[in-house]
Amino acid sequence: MLAFDDGRLDDPALLAARGERLRQLALAGARLRRALVLADLDALARTAADFRPRALIALGPEARLVRAVAEPTCRVPVVAWSRPGLPAWVGPLDLVLTVSAEPDDGSDPAEEALRRDAAAETADGRDPTGQALRRGTVVFAVGAGADPAPHLAAGRSLARVATGTTDAFVNATIALAGLERLGLVPAGQLQPVADGLDAVAQECSPHTPLGSNPAKDMAVCLADTSPLLWGGTVLADRACRRLAETIRQVSRRLALAAEASALVPLLAAATPPDPFADPFLDPAQTISYCLVSLDDASDDPLVRHQRRRLEALAESHGVRVARLVYGQGSALQRYACLLQHGLFAAAFLELGLV
Repeated sequence: MLAFDDGRLDDPALLAARGERLRQLALAGARLRRALVLADLDALARTAADFRPRALIALGPEARLVRAVAEPTCRVPVVAWSRPGLPAWVGPLDLVLTVSAEPDDGSDPAEEALRRDAAAETADGRDPTGQALRRGTVVFAVGAGADPAPHLAAGRSLARVATGTTDAFVNATIALAGLERLGLVPAGQLQPVADGLDAVAQECSPHTPLGSNPAKDMAVCLADTSPLLWGGTVLADRACRRLAETIRQVSRRLALAAEASALVPLLAAATPPDPFADPFLDPAQTISYCLVSLDDASDDPLVRHQRRRLEALAESHGVRVARLVYGQGSALQRYACLLQHGLFAAAFLELGLV
């Protein structure tokens, strides 16, 4: 197991040499603003004027995010399709959304494998976008370049939006904005989301020292523990899963994101760590859990009850409890900023491991 040196978190030379992940995180708000300037958000409304689809089928690395944000208020059923090809029932009455993006550091391994499978399907000429157009389906393609689907000819059933970025979250956010223009989901403001990402970047800046930086403090908390992550709401749970994957990637340690019912047995079986245990003679005795709760200020009584239950159970068994809280703005803004806080912590965790 790698050792953790918290002194590395405030080392200017090390931050300059190995801070690329931190720099990319800090630019998240700027990437969203640039995409908002470049993207033609009315392209879908022009292509499919007065079109009211039977269903919305979302494809791509953030299809589940699109579904989680749109489903509560969307006027039609929303399907997040992660398999190659399209469902057999998709036809001219439906709308297919494709989000082209490179996976970021929080991508699920399963989603990356599916992306590679989809790429193979594209090479064979059997990609879902081509299938949708052949079936007469309206297709909304969002991607980095001016031509997210270069192998397809433009047509009256294909709306393309260029964002200038491969950031999966940004492209999914632009796609949601396009769906707003079609009247499928309520209008929302994306500028506050970018402002929130900027505020997180400032709060978690590498130039803010340990003790005043919540991301560095969280990294120290994660350094000698195996985190158990819980969110409660659909979007907070998704942020937990993406954060858990990133922690596993940077630390090569266990990190589990699960529902409350799955975490209760683990917490109930936990024993307080032995401060006198020798990590070299008996490594198993030095492994401890940390309950990380992502709080997006949900007013759901069940979510509040589950959070109190998990935290009380953790404290009664000597398990450290850490909470990431962000309750401002829209559901999308809360998701983005909660995840961003966690990703900054994971970046500092990686920096401190030696």
